[in-house]
Amino acid sequence: MKRLLSIELQKIWKNRASRVLTIAYFVLLTKIALISSIKFDIGPLHFDIAEMGIFNFPYIWHFNTYFASWFKLFLAVIIVSMMANEYSYGTLKQNLIDGMSKKEFILSKFFTVLLFSFISTFFVFIMSLLLGYSFSSFTEFGIVFSDLDYLLAFFTELLGYFSFCLFLGVLIKKSAFALGFLLVWKIVEGICYLLMKWLLFDTWEKAYEILGYFPLQSISNLIADPSRRLSIIKTAGNKAGFDMNYDYSVHMSSIVVVLIWTTIFIILSYKIIKKRDL
Repeated sequence: MKRLLSIELQKIWKNRASRVLTIAYFVLLTKIALISSIKFDIGPLHFDIAEMGIFNFPYIWHFNTYFASWFKLFLAVIIVSMMANEYSYGTLKQNLIDGMSKKEFILSKFFTVLLFSFISTFFVFIMSLLLGYSFSSFTEFGIVFSDLDYLLAFFTELLGYFSFCLFLGVLIKKSAFALGFLLVWKIVEGICYLLMKWLLFDTWEKAYEILGYFPLQSISNLIADPSRRLSIIKTAGNKAGFDMNYDYSVHMSSIVVVLIWTTIFIILSYKIIKKRDL
């Protein structure tokens, strides 16, 4: 594993674009901390983001993992390009000539996906601890380390998303087309959602439940939008007559669905490489 990871990390770091994107990704993650400095007035109303409780334990785990997941496209580009470059530069064929098996080749890519997912999760964990202890009104041990299942959901989300990107990179070869297909697939899932409602089910809820088993939607469902948990949003919603009682918890069934898709993507990637004439 160490040898395979070393090979992949050298390829990524020696590629200028990948190196810049990796650095940009982690720099952007740190920018979540800048949200604490946002203050503004609207007439007589004063808004101080930090005072709204978004950095309170344990809410901060939900908030930070949700917004950190927005930046996963940066690493997705690296993963797709990592695979596309293997074809463009002929390094895949050279690795096989040098004695690496096709199974080891796919494992090296998957280990890289695992490493990116783990480092990102650990980074968000440390950043959340620092922000939480700086701004949270609650710092008791039991409160601080509750709701850590959002970190598990975040790790699973990255793992599933990056595995899908790896599969697209293997399948399509060209990074631009692979990323384009990622967008197309999202649109396809949206169309399937509409068709299920119109042709199969009587309610949007049932169609959405089935949509939750599709790859990208199952990944998106892992962490719910936390903004509606804020007291100011709840108050405004209740006054407007909206039902603000949402389920924000992380469901193990959702994690299992994404892990199944992750396994499918890696197996399919290996099958394609195994059968493809390189």
